[in-house]
Order: sequence, then structure tokens, then C-alpha cells
Amino acid sequence: MSSPGDVPPEVLNRVRSICRQLPESYEEPAWIGVRWRIRTRTFAHVYAPDVDRSPVYAPYATEGQDPVVMTFRAAADELLGLTAPGFPFFRAHWGRDVVVAVLGDHTDWTEIAELITDSYRGMAPKFLAARLPLLPLLG
Repeated sequence: MSSPGDVPPEVLNRVRSICRQLPESYEEPAWIGVRWRIRTRTFAHVYAPDVDRSPVYAPYATEGQDPVVMTFRAAADELLGLTAPGFPFFRAHWGRDVVVAVLGDHTDWTEIAELITDSYRGMAPKFLAARLPLLPLLG
């Protein structure tokens, strides 16, 4: 299992900078990696999966290095649009609305900020989600 230290600091800091702008969100160590929550609901989770234990991630490993991924929630009408083209997104093998984003040099952080913000909106109480601007937060 990975620990928060297994996620590259530059990735962790980018995700942190987005999530800390979301009302009443908090960060905590997860069973693997780090997750961000609103109340008791996880809206973003970043980790380095062990491809030997979870072979679904093996195609995204590079030079013997496990990939770094983020899971988040997506609305039903966005799910297919995100995952149909393939890399860097695919559906998680659990949860009807969970998407996996493979993070790396190719990552569009503006898009990730939008996806995290939308995931938060879907998981947060309506009064907190209403406090967010319509435009995505920038990390």
C-alpha cells in the first residue's frame, strides 16, 4: 500500500491547492494515499497504486514506476465523455460514478481543478456547493 509520501510532492501540492479552496473540505490519510472530504464523503483521492496488487493500473506504469492516480466523482452525463476516449481517464472498477485520472507530465491542471470542483459540488451539502463560483478553481 502506498502512503502519502508515495505521491510526488508536486502532485500532492497541486491537488491540495485546489481542495483547500473548497468550503469545509479537509485532507486526511486514506488506506492508500491521501483523500479530501466534505463531511464524511470523499470527493478526491490521490495515490500511487501497486500494479502487482491492482493490475488494472499496469498499463499506466512507466519504467518500473507505479503510476500516480486520482479518483473523483463525475455526474452521469459527464462520465461517458470523460472515459470513452481513454487515457488519461477511465472508470473505476467500483462505484457507479467514480473516475480515475492518471496524473503526470501530461496533466491539464485546469481541467483537474474543474473536475475536483465538480466532484465536490456533487458530494457537498447544497448550501456549501452554492458558495462556489461558477468558474473552476485554479490550483
